[in-house]
Amino acid sequence: MASVQRPDGTDLHYETTGDGPTLVLVPYWSGHPAVFAGFLGNLARDHRVVTWDARGTGESTRAGPYDMATDCDDLEAIVEHLGGATAVFGVGNGCNAAVHVAARRQDLVATAFAFGAGPFSRSDFTATEGMVGSESVVTAFLEMLQRDYRGALRTVLSATNPQMSEEELRERIDIQVAYCPQEAAMTRVREWADDDPTQSAAALGDRLWILSAPGIAGPWLPSLEERRQIIERTMPDAHLETVGEDVGPVSRPDVIADTVRRTIGVGA
Repeated sequence: MASVQRPDGTDLHYETTGDGPTLVLVPYWSGHPAVFAGFLGNLARDHRVVTWDARGTGESTRAGPYDMATDCDDLEAIVEHLGGATAVFGVGNGCNAAVHVAARRQDLVATAFAFGAGPFSRSDFTATEGMVGSESVVTAFLEMLQRDYRGALRTVLSATNPQMSEEELRERIDIQVAYCPQEAAMTRVREWADDDPTQSAAALGDRLWILSAPGIAGPWLPSLEERRQIIERTMPDAHLETVGEDVGPVSRPDVIADTVRRTIGVGA
């Protein structure tokens, strides 16, 4: 089993497929890497694709801490062990870790991709209609994570994956609960809510690509136009790639994989 051992004794399990320039999927707060199997399998035709389990999840050591700084250090250690990466991909809190590490280690990471929400601070949304900008809504969700882990996952997954059937939703929740314990998920969401990655995102300049759709995350996020304005204000050199409402790394892995190839100039 391939792993990287951290100074505190934590083993970080990782897996590689394919051959070529290295691409790394950054773990997010509760998601199993298999969710992106179609997307990653497509890219593995002409890349070395790496997935890894954040500490406390999957086959990595089941212990914390689960703070953002530790997750960033772990990501940096993985990429350094691999000899660098052409690109890292992030979703949710993984977007923040991706941009933090790419900004501070330009020698290790050439490009960072943020899928969905992007590397924003919650303070960017306070004047918008997005639910994530409401302190009371976020507090209520954190309380729900602590009280009813499965119910909280259902709330998020149903909002971000409207195409999923009830059976698919139930199976996805089962997978994620088995993969990521409640404490790890709850702590990482709280850390994500408190983190501000915009300075790192701005420092990346045109090395940052944000792939998003108009209605991504339903009512949780403001409109695409509002998000575009925030990007232009806080990270003006970043690229915003808008995809169709039904296009994402899970629903249309072929389209997103080809977009990645085009932007990094490999296999395009």
